Amino acid sequence: MADPKSKAKGPVKSPGEGLDTPREARARLLPRLSPNPDAFGSMTENFARFMGTPQFLLYMTVFCIFWLIWNSLAPESWRFDSAALGFTLLTLMLSLQASYAAPLLLLAQNRQDDRDRVSLQQDRQRAERNLSDTEYLTRELASLRIALRDVATRDFVRSELRSVLEEVIEARDNPEQENVGSPERTARSEQAHRNRQRDS
Repeated sequence: MADPKSKAKGPVKSPGEGLDTPREARARLLPRLSPNPDAFGSMTENFARFMGTPQFLLYMTVFCIFWLIWNSLAPESWRFDSAALGFTLLTLMLSLQASYAAPLLLLAQNRQDDRDRVSLQQDRQRAERNLSDTEYLTRELASLRIALRDVATRDFVRSELRSVLEEVIEARDNPEQENVGSPERTARSEQAHRNRQRDS
């Protein structure tokens, strides 16, 4: 008697037949066509660009007029598209041309969209680099302004040298009054200190 548990489980699958295992590629009857995408895209863009020119419209108009006149006024034995059937061959040719023109225009549009996307991405990256450079320069200018506050200016150095020169001259002319002039020297040093604080 068979075990009911074994019937409930069903047939055991091999490890290679699970859903998480990709199936092997089937053999193709015809070789896969893989044209150069750049060359094909350039060709489609040139064709789409030509179709949007007045020359293309003029050539198509002349071609249709010549077709209609030939198949209407030419001898019966020379005609290849009967007017009684409504120029069926011309209609089929124009339909075929339109059916090929639409995918080519879509391909050209997709290629242009890809270029626009790449250009937009490059512009965004360039804008981010410019923003980072601007922020860096702003920080550097701020640090330079802070550093320049502690640098002695030209007027401050001149005032200090002038005060020192005056002290040296007074000390040389009146050596006995060197101690007497100490309050004036103190006042001048305080004035120079205030000038320095004002310049900073």
